[in-house]
Parts: sequence; C-alpha cells; structure tokens
Amino acid sequence: MKFTFYGQSCFQLELGGKKFLFDPFIAGNELAKDVDINRIEADYILVSHGHGDHTADLIPIAKRTGALVISNFEIITWLGQQGITNSHPMNFGSYDFEFGTLTYMQAQHSSSLSDGTYAGAAGGFILASDQGNFYYSGDTSLMLDMQLVPYYARVDVAILPIGGNFTMNAKDALKASDFIQCNNIVGVHFDTFGYIKIDHEKAKKLFNDAGKKLLIPEIGATYDV
Repeated sequence: MKFTFYGQSCFQLELGGKKFLFDPFIAGNELAKDVDINRIEADYILVSHGHGDHTADLIPIAKRTGALVISNFEIITWLGQQGITNSHPMNFGSYDFEFGTLTYMQAQHSSSLSDGTYAGAAGGFILASDQGNFYYSGDTSLMLDMQLVPYYARVDVAILPIGGNFTMNAKDALKASDFIQCNNIVGVHFDTFGYIKIDHEKAKKLFNDAGKKLLIPEIGATYDV
C-alpha cells in the first residue's frame, strides 16, 4: 500500500491499482499550501464526516475526477443537492465493492456540514481486500468499539488521529492499536491548528517504547505502508 499525506486528515491510499482519497481538506490548510488540488487523482473518495476540515475540497475534486464518493446517507444526500451524483450512501455496516469489502464503522465525534446541514453520525472505514487491509478511524476519541475491528479484518495498517483535544492523542492511539491489534500506525489530525500541535518525538517514543511503529507523515510525501 502507498500512503500519500495531504495534511490534516486528507490522504490517498493506493491499493490494487486504485486510488482512494480520504477527507479532502487541502486548499484551506496553510500547512498544505504547496499541494495542488488539481493534480490529485482519485478513483474513490471516502468521507468520514461532514466537518469542513474533512470536506472543504470534496466537491471540486469529486467533479474534476469523477470519483465515486462513499460516505454516510446524509452526506451523500447533501452532495446530490450540490450536483454530485456518482456516489454510494452507507450507514454503519458492510458492503462488497469491486475493490473489496468496506465497513463503515462508528466514531465518537460530532458531525455537521459547513452550511449547518446535519451530516449524520461520524464514522471511519475498514477495508478488507486481497491486496491488503486497513482501518481509518476518522475523527474519534478512544472507544471500546475499536475492539471489533479485528472481527472485520486483520488490518495491515491503521490511520488514527493523534492531535488530541478534538480526537485521540498519541497515548490514546497507542491504546487503540491494542484494541485493533495493529502495530503499524500512521498518525493524522495533528499540527493544523493550535489546539492540536504535538511533540513529534514524544509521540514516536511512546510507540517505540511499546515495540510499535508510529509514522508521523510529512505533507506531500508518499510512503510504503
């Protein structure tokens, strides 16, 4: 799997020849000012919840790429009103796509769109496929429901928030890695705002001391995960 980080919680995973873009928020992120959203490719766009730091660039990228947008029912309904019709609505459950089985799993977080529209319940995604398995929690606090992740898939890599305040911090993400039974973690949702600035070395040391790996990615960089 190839992981490309675009800042905050926006990233692309390349798996089985397909490109999956998650939670598009780039143009409004000063830390991602060198990323050109017009060069980002996507076959699928997955949206965990409605907050602006996850959806700000969703409509222009979806229109340009023609990617299939996958999210909860409320966000997909709202997108239809914005002219985005190549979409697939979900609620908490699983569906077999051509690329594998996708499970939309609950997250402990609020959710609304920038115009105040109710955006349904926040969630995350588990993908199980012949090419690999991953879990993206979306914005969430630490929760016992994460213990269900191995029931759906033995994940090779998990993408978890580590910034704290609005979501888990690195200490919580370490405990989450126990719950999901995955020692290969990529951190997101950090440094963008003052509330979520973190000590990178301290966070990585937490994981190293536990015999686990935490990748804190650089914006614009691509990694083999």
